[in-house]
Parts: sequence; C-alpha cells; structure tokens
Amino acid sequence: MANKKPDADAKRAADLVGDDDMPSGHNSQTVAAQQLRSFIERLERLDEEKKTITDDRKEVMAEAKGNGFDTKAIGVIIKLRKKDAAERQEEEAIVDLYKSALGME
Repeated sequence: MANKKPDADAKRAADLVGDDDMPSGHNSQTVAAQQLRSFIERLERLDEEKKTITDDRKEVMAEAKGNGFDTKAIGVIIKLRKKDAAERQEEEAIVDLYKSALGME
C-alpha cells in the first residue's frame, strides 16, 4: 500500500467538489461537482425505481402463489423464455444426458 498523507484523499475530494470561498476562476471544479451530483442523483433515482420494480415483482409472485401456482416453476419458465430455442434445446439435452448418467430416468 502506498504511503500518502491522510489528508490527501480529503484534499482531492474538496478539489473535486469545489469550495464556495474559491475565486470564480474554478469553473471546472464547479462543473465537475455538478456532474458528480447529477450522476449520484440519477443513480439514486434508478435505485428507487429498482426497489419499486422488485416490490412489484414480489406482489405478482405472491398473487400467483395465492392462486395456486408454483412460484419456483414460474421462475424457471421466465429464465427459459429469455433463451432462444436452440439454447434451450442444448441445455435440455445436457440435463437429460446427466440425468441418464446418474440413472435418474
């Protein structure tokens, strides 16, 4: 690990986000700070949307389960539908081969 002063990271962070006491000539720092803030806010919004979608998926699965469907099987079907026919056939052939080798048929 490189030896650096403990304040080096703090100084770099302060340089990036700028300082209100700095002269107006530090526009690049202000722009960088605005960009950083924008990226962080966008990621936070996406995280919230992701959480909402995850919660919605849980509700749909609970509804399916409540109607007597096997949610584990539904998950398998969703994964299979993401694959094209050739990929599914290849996977099924390999699984069948392994099952046969283990005497599971």
